[in-house]
Amino acid sequence: MVNPSFEEWLEKAEEDYNFACRNLADFTIPFFSQICYHFQQAAEKYLKAYIVAYELEFKKIHDLTELLRICQKKEPSFSSLSSACEFLTDFYIETRYPVPWPVRVSREEAKKARKYTKDIRDFIRKILKNK
Repeated sequence: MVNPSFEEWLEKAEEDYNFACRNLADFTIPFFSQICYHFQQAAEKYLKAYIVAYELEFKKIHDLTELLRICQKKEPSFSSLSSACEFLTDFYIETRYPVPWPVRVSREEAKKARKYTKDIRDFIRKILKNK
């Protein structure tokens, strides 16, 4: 099996990002946990697109802070995305599996997830634009 190209990672990231944005815009759907999961997934795929594009160490993980550290080895300015990755990374576990603590995601948290994912998206797409 051929490994996906960074363009394919970007395409999948865009699908998750657009899906989450459209569902957040629909005020009749209060599925904020699922929306945040898709924002986390988009952010993960944007980071993996960068990792693939620059042939960095690829790990099959969902921890955005660890993926960010890999990206920072090539480009230290990725540190500006630290808060975004810290906020988004928990949505992978907490929204997908039963956890022993209450998880209630608000519309405001979903909007924050959208903003942080957009920050990651814009940062990486700008770098990869001329790749």
